[in-house]
Amino acid sequence: MFRSSSAKIAAGVVAGLAVLALLRVHSAQRAGVPIHIGPNGKAQQSLTVAFLPVTCHLTCPVTDFASKHSLTNTNFNSQRFTEFPPIADALKTGNLQATFMIVPLAMKLREQGVPVKICYLGHRDGSEIMVRKDDPAKSLRDEKGKTFAIPSPYSNQNLVIHKLMQDQGMQPDDIKFVTLPPPDMPLALASGSIDGYFVGEPHCAKAEMDGKGRILYMAKDIWPHFISCALVVREDLIKQHPEIVRDLVHGVASSGAWAETHRTEVAKLAAPYFRQDPKLLNYVLTSPGRVSYVNLTPTDADLQKIEDMALQMGILKKRIPMSDLIDRDFIPQTITPANITVAEK
Repeated sequence: MFRSSSAKIAAGVVAGLAVLALLRVHSAQRAGVPIHIGPNGKAQQSLTVAFLPVTCHLTCPVTDFASKHSLTNTNFNSQRFTEFPPIADALKTGNLQATFMIVPLAMKLREQGVPVKICYLGHRDGSEIMVRKDDPAKSLRDEKGKTFAIPSPYSNQNLVIHKLMQDQGMQPDDIKFVTLPPPDMPLALASGSIDGYFVGEPHCAKAEMDGKGRILYMAKDIWPHFISCALVVREDLIKQHPEIVRDLVHGVASSGAWAETHRTEVAKLAAPYFRQDPKLLNYVLTSPGRVSYVNLTPTDADLQKIEDMALQMGILKKRIPMSDLIDRDFIPQTITPANITVAEK
């Protein structure tokens, strides 16, 4: 029942912007040489990793920071984007080798023959359905005839909100969906150009703190342990420089473990990367149960659930073997928090 709706959404996707070349890999090592041995400032290789300013991608800038302030053989440089189409274009051309990305889009790229693998998750939970503060709606059913924004037709937000519509007996065209870059959504809600949106934090908390919006649903209440984004890596980097990928996954895992228990500090650390007020990030990160950075190993069951919904909506045309989609070889058996100190300002 969702195919016509997803086609309408896909038709509204804005063409990707021109993308600068992002990857800088300078490796004097052979595959298999131990990692995390280079002294600070003298790493033998570097990699730029793309991210959006959403808490789903928080471990990207934390890993960037950590690689420059610890003993590591790889420096990671985070590159901020505001939407996914240019990231997808760069992955297709090979100008980008690693990124945080919405999971259904990674699946779609793999379906199209782009050689990418999901190597880790970005988070759990961390997304909300927002409406205007004065909106009296008590359920999504009450929003019939209104306009909502999503970050991409290939987002889990798109899949989950349509699943919620189905559960509440709604038709696919009962809500009009538009795609907007996440940073634009709070302003669009405040201006009245949209009636609601479903996206990752802190763009939900932004509307709350500005007194313009309220939460209608938390993602975790619709789908417990909700997943939005994952760390996606091209297979050529995995094959040619497994030591870099191993360093990256270890860095993201340890950054997540540190962020989980150092929420005020990580808000200060990430604010310059996100170009956001640290008070906004702190509000999100210190709100109990709002976003989690543990249990981030992707399971077949997690991704199978997403694939099933994407197939039902017509976003995917065929099943993708989980062995083609996931590479868990680089995930450490024991994840310890990164040793990070954030200077007081």
